[in-house]
Amino acid sequence: MDTFYDVKHLVDRLKENEETVKKFHSVESKILSILEFNDLFEVLLSEIKKQFNIPFVWISIIKKTEISDFIKSPDISQSLKKNINLITEKLFLELIGKTMEPVLSNKDLTSFFKLFPKNNKFFIKSIAVAPLSLDGKIIGSLNLGDFLENRFHPGIDKTLLEQLAIKVSLCLSNVTAHEKLKFFAFHDALTGVLNRRIMETILQREFNRAKRYQAPLSVVFADLNRFKQVNDQYGHSCGDNLLKYVADTLTEMSRETDVVTRFAGDEFVIILPETEPKSADNLMKRIQSHLRKNPFNFEEKDLPVSLCFGIASTQDKTIRDPDIFLKKADERLYRQKNKVKKLTRTTKTKKK
Repeated sequence: MDTFYDVKHLVDRLKENEETVKKFHSVESKILSILEFNDLFEVLLSEIKKQFNIPFVWISIIKKTEISDFIKSPDISQSLKKNINLITEKLFLELIGKTMEPVLSNKDLTSFFKLFPKNNKFFIKSIAVAPLSLDGKIIGSLNLGDFLENRFHPGIDKTLLEQLAIKVSLCLSNVTAHEKLKFFAFHDALTGVLNRRIMETILQREFNRAKRYQAPLSVVFADLNRFKQVNDQYGHSCGDNLLKYVADTLTEMSRETDVVTRFAGDEFVIILPETEPKSADNLMKRIQSHLRKNPFNFEEKDLPVSLCFGIASTQDKTIRDPDIFLKKADERLYRQKNKVKKLTRTTKTKKK
């Protein structure tokens, strides 16, 4: 009799394991051909919830990795943002270590709260954390949480979960390559801001919108002072990093609705919707002041940074199309640069 029940129990376990394998295979087959971050994570999380009836499934991503940059993209859906959290590498490694093996716990989960999405503290009693990697480096984890204490107890077999994490990591590699191609189609490869081609498209759109709704629109043409001297004296590596520094400053000090672009060389164009010329001027003066107070540090040397700018606005009735709009801003930039050059020559003469 005992033998009968032992065999029945074994058959039941085999059937259960077979069903589990099918569920994991179903999840994997759904994600393998996806090439968009948004779709990958949304399908992954929803399929795991559906197939395994797990109440909480979310992703943790280590800050300052390639993946974290894409997570900050405005293309990421609001629903997905609620199920992703960013964590420092130090905190992540303190929790999980450098192993790629999943971590299971059902005792005092307080320390794992750091992995939870912001403003989303789950009342769970067991957790499974499956590390994810990109090009051999840990970049975060796939996390599963349940109200049941025994759902993810440390003694259960982690093989299938580890295999799923490996498949997800492979998908991330494919998606990252695809997203990079998309990113560089619209962004400047050096500075990361939008490139000239997409700038022209956005300027046309915003110009048409401003004219249609009689809304203010300003455009700023800016470039760096003495940029050639920096390249000549400190090398092109310094010049490249200086451009990145300025691009980051322009982006950080602008509003989310503003559009920062690299036009060419050390020239930048900033499109400012719903902005009067006076407000645009105030913004650029704040940026000039910030750059003066915060020199660019290169190889332990503080290099002064300054820029000139010209502003054009749709309030100018002589501007009839985006090309003239940009040309006006460029002309005003040119006049300002000439003033700076004359002032510099005058100052040098007085010193002699």
